[in-house]
Amino acid sequence: MELSLYAPLMSDNRAPASATSTTGSTTDFGFRTVPASAKAGMVRAVFESVAPRYDLMNDLMSFGLHRAWKRVLVTALAPSPRRRLLDLAGGTGDISFAWLERGGGPVLLTDVNAAMLAEARRRAIGRALVGGLSFAVADAERLPFPAGGFERVSIAFGLRNITDKGAALAEAHRMLRPGGWFFCLEFSRLAVAALAPLYDAWSFRALPAIGRLVAHDAGSYRYLAESIRVFPPQETLASMLREAGFARVSFRNLSGGIVAIHQGMRR
Repeated sequence: MELSLYAPLMSDNRAPASATSTTGSTTDFGFRTVPASAKAGMVRAVFESVAPRYDLMNDLMSFGLHRAWKRVLVTALAPSPRRRLLDLAGGTGDISFAWLERGGGPVLLTDVNAAMLAEARRRAIGRALVGGLSFAVADAERLPFPAGGFERVSIAFGLRNITDKGAALAEAHRMLRPGGWFFCLEFSRLAVAALAPLYDAWSFRALPAIGRLVAHDAGSYRYLAESIRVFPPQETLASMLREAGFARVSFRNLSGGIVAIHQGMRR
């Protein structure tokens, strides 16, 4: 099977336009307040800038820990040939690739940024992961796919970049069949207060400097550090999952709360 571009028919049970409308409102872009209608374009510009060195920068930013965090997520997803995965904001493909390598069923890798998906395609070909993998440029707030098509939906380090997070969670819920599970891996709130000074120094001094030297883009990495600080803490995000309709919601801190995995089931 060759790599393909997923092009489903539009479904009548898509989220209504009003569910994602943010006209006239504002939102965060790191520590800045910007028009909600502008954030998606600003985020897109960030990831177009960093796409060619995104994977290298992830290693440098996290000392390689992002690989361990993603392994924990994929284990929780419990890949099976009978399960289909929707990988939201999947970037350069780490979660999709690990899912397939562990024997998971068909996976649809989506991202709003075509440059990130182009990098994912290149990597997939290089790793000979061409079976069962499809791509789609898609906005997680308003997905053009029929409801109930997946047993698993995941998003890793993408939710904090989405303008209307509640809409994206509702869409993730809509994509699942009853009994299916949603998993979110995201930077979260430190549970060890003593680590905060060191963490802040790394985030706001080291990361922009590394971004300037390696990716020639300090500003994008300053935004990424800021976006972590304004993201909802663990309990708040768990409440948001419940509001989106998920049952059996729980979360697990990793590395002292630097990241957390949230999960919820569609009844």
